[in-house]
Amino acid sequence: MSTLFATAVTLVALLLANPVLAKEAAPLAEDPAVEQRLIHISEELRCLVCQNESLAGSQAELAQDLRREVRELIKQGNSDQQVKDFLVSRYGDFVLYRPQLKPTTWLLWGGPFVLLIVGLVVLVTYLRRRSKLIIEAPLSEEDRKRAEVLLKGEQS
Repeated sequence: MSTLFATAVTLVALLLANPVLAKEAAPLAEDPAVEQRLIHISEELRCLVCQNESLAGSQAELAQDLRREVRELIKQGNSDQQVKDFLVSRYGDFVLYRPQLKPTTWLLWGGPFVLLIVGLVVLVTYLRRRSKLIIEAPLSEEDRKRAEVLLKGEQS
């Protein structure tokens, strides 16, 4: 009976604590056109906290603040490009999922290709050296006899 009572008390405590953990609901869109532009722009921006998530999909507090800022810039009559330029001037090119191709972002755009080419050169060099070592170091007569014995032992 006491375990039933304890379970009931725990259940009631959990149900009462649930509203305490709830967050404030996001305000509904005042202007659907502004919200559409906000979604379009924020999908092209990177969340500075999550880094692999768009600003539109992130639930981080900074992302919510940035969306609020973007919404205000849109309401002030700024174009999409002006909003992006403002955020880039404030947070750098990293805030864009597709930064512009300019000298400061060449490494961002070309880096993966450079790493791929370097990796391929290292792999080809390694494989050539390895094949030379195999060709230059044939089996001695003693090693060959031992290999034949081992092979015959496995076959029987």
